[in-house]
Amino acid sequence: MALMDFIKKQFIDIIQWTETGDGTLAWRFPMAEMEIQNGASLTVRESQVAVFVNEGKVADVFGPGMYKLTTQTLPVLTYLKNWDKLFESPFKSDVYFFSTRQQVDQKWGTPQPITIRDKDFGAVRLRAFGNYSFRIGDAKLFHTEISGTRDIYSVADLDGQLRGLVLQNISNAIASSGVPFLDLAANQIQFAQALAAQLVPEFEKIGIKLENITVQNVSLPEELQKILDQKIGMGMVGNDMGKFMQYQTAQAIPKFAEGAANGGGIAGDAMGLGAGVALGQVLAQNLAQGLSPNAAAAAAATATAASQPAVAVVSPADVMTTLEKLGELKTKGILTQEEFDAKKADLLKKLV
Repeated sequence: MALMDFIKKQFIDIIQWTETGDGTLAWRFPMAEMEIQNGASLTVRESQVAVFVNEGKVADVFGPGMYKLTTQTLPVLTYLKNWDKLFESPFKSDVYFFSTRQQVDQKWGTPQPITIRDKDFGAVRLRAFGNYSFRIGDAKLFHTEISGTRDIYSVADLDGQLRGLVLQNISNAIASSGVPFLDLAANQIQFAQALAAQLVPEFEKIGIKLENITVQNVSLPEELQKILDQKIGMGMVGNDMGKFMQYQTAQAIPKFAEGAANGGGIAGDAMGLGAGVALGQVLAQNLAQGLSPNAAAAAAATATAASQPAVAVVSPADVMTTLEKLGELKTKGILTQEEFDAKKADLLKKLV
C-alpha cells in the first residue's frame, strides 16, 4: 500500500483545466509533491493558455491543443534544466492556466466628480460612467506583472487596478478627443473612442487587451447645464437674437404672473402701481412678433396706443433688467459684442 501511495504522489500523466465558473483569470495546477511524467498529456482548451514556470522563470507557453510533454515540446524547459535530448525521467515544474476569453460588462465610473481643463470654461467638474470588456492578451506578461504565484487570480482581484487606469486617463481622453465640454453628452461614442486610445497601451503594459469600452452617461454641473439649455433655446430659433428674446419673453410670462400674484419683485411692484396691464401688453407684443408678422404689427400698434402713459412708469426698470440679462448672456459667450450693442441701443431708445 505504501508503495502505491508513493507512486500516486509522484507522477502526473494528465494536465488540464476545466473552468467551473466565471471570473477566473489564472489557475495554478495543483502539483503538491508530485512530478510530471515524461510523455504526459497536456490539454489546453479554446480560450486558454498554459504556462510552464521553472524555479520562478517562465519557460514554455502553450496555446489551445493537445500536447505530449517531451524534450521536443518543452524546448525552453529543457534548456533551463540542462536536459539531454533523450531525457525521459519525471520532472517538476509549476503549470499555470490562463483564461483568454472576454470578461464582459465590467463597470467603470467616477465615484466623485473629477476636475478637467476645458478651453471654454477653464476648470470644470463632471461625472461619467459606462462599461468595458477585456481579455488576457499576453499570459506570460500577465503572470510576471500581475498574478504571480497565486493559486487563483480572479477578475475581482484586478477590478480596482483597471478602474483606476480608466479614471486616470479620462482627462487626457477629453483633451485628445477635441470635443468641446458642452458637447460631450451628445458625442459619447467619440469620447469612448478617445478614452480607448488612451487605455489600450496602459492595459497592454500588464498583459491585458482592451476589447471595448462605452460611455453611457456624462453628467454636467448644474451651472453649465443651464448654459447648455440656453444654447439649445438659441438653436430652436435659428440663432436669431430677436426671436431668442421673444422665446425668453414667453418663458418669463409665468414667472411675472407668479411674482405679481405674490406681490413681490419688479412685476409685482409694477402691477401694484397700476402698470400691470401695460407690462402684459408688452410681453404679448414680443410673443406675437414670433408667431405672426401681421399680428405682430397690429399688436404693436395697439399696445403703443393703449399703454403709452403707463409704459413710462415701468420702462426704466424693465429695460435695466433686460440689459442685465443680456450682459450675462454676453459674458457666457452666448451673445457677441455686436449683438449686445445692437440690442442695448434698441432698448435705450425706449427710454427717450
